Amino acid sequence: MKLISGTTDFKIEEGCAVAIGKFDGIHRGHKRLLREIFDAKKLGLKTAVFTFDPSPAVFFQGSGVRELMTREEKRIAFEQMGIDYLVEYPFCKETAAVLPKDYVNQFLLDKMNARFIAAGEDVSFGKCGAGNAGLLREIAQSRGVQVRIISKLCHNGRDISSTYVRNEVEQGNMELVTRLLDEPFFISARVERGNQIGRKLGMPTVNLHPQPQKIMPPNGVYFSTITYGEQTFYGVTNIGYKPTIESKDGSTNRLGVETYIFDFDEDIYEKDIVVHLHHYERGEKKFDNLDALKAAIAADVKRGKEYFGI
Repeated sequence: MKLISGTTDFKIEEGCAVAIGKFDGIHRGHKRLLREIFDAKKLGLKTAVFTFDPSPAVFFQGSGVRELMTREEKRIAFEQMGIDYLVEYPFCKETAAVLPKDYVNQFLLDKMNARFIAAGEDVSFGKCGAGNAGLLREIAQSRGVQVRIISKLCHNGRDISSTYVRNEVEQGNMELVTRLLDEPFFISARVERGNQIGRKLGMPTVNLHPQPQKIMPPNGVYFSTITYGEQTFYGVTNIGYKPTIESKDGSTNRLGVETYIFDFDEDIYEKDIVVHLHHYERGEKKFDNLDALKAAIAADVKRGKEYFGI
């Protein structure tokens, strides 16, 4: 995959089938849209995704906005899908002020060399978000470019959207989130060294610290699968601040994602893994002592294995 990021000075020479959008979470609706550009490959086109970095929400509302996927997670996801070009167009005061017709002509048709464009029916673009699906179709088709506008997908009578998914993640409804995304919600990060308490309890864990802009479900215990390289393992994950265990310097711990991986004893410090959350089992608790904590983890592991049928 060719990544174009942080610059407005580029020109793709190959004809492209372009999908435009924010793609936060890459939910079922996004995947329906992306199938359109993969179908267009039979026309001899390259697949391309056009999105903004930062997202308009982050630009206008500030760094406190949390999203379903980090920029790095989106890049990995698009590369795994087989996207040929990913364009993270810089969103700033100047690009936010571009008129809708110039957005289509300059960004999509000229720089992206779009020969086919797929977008959602609620697409908005250009100054004040004044551009819409009708204008996109009108301008692109006037230059001989085919446009496919994708209707919203629904679940339980509600449009599937990133907002919908974010709301359900924040409530810990992980099975519903999986249905909306067509895959479990995940956290991707590098394994860091912890305080080794899990090892002392006979249950060594791997520790991740998600990026601050990553939206997270409620603190507590989750049944999870873990991807490391080409392998997938089962486990139990705790999200929170380890209330039973004080940090070494007495300060407040960072939010952590701590996972006990079943039947796993490899040293994977400083390795990248992905933790997929399938089920929210219980909230985070503070136990009176380490023996009580160990008993609770053992019970969580037992229920986790029952959940996965292993």
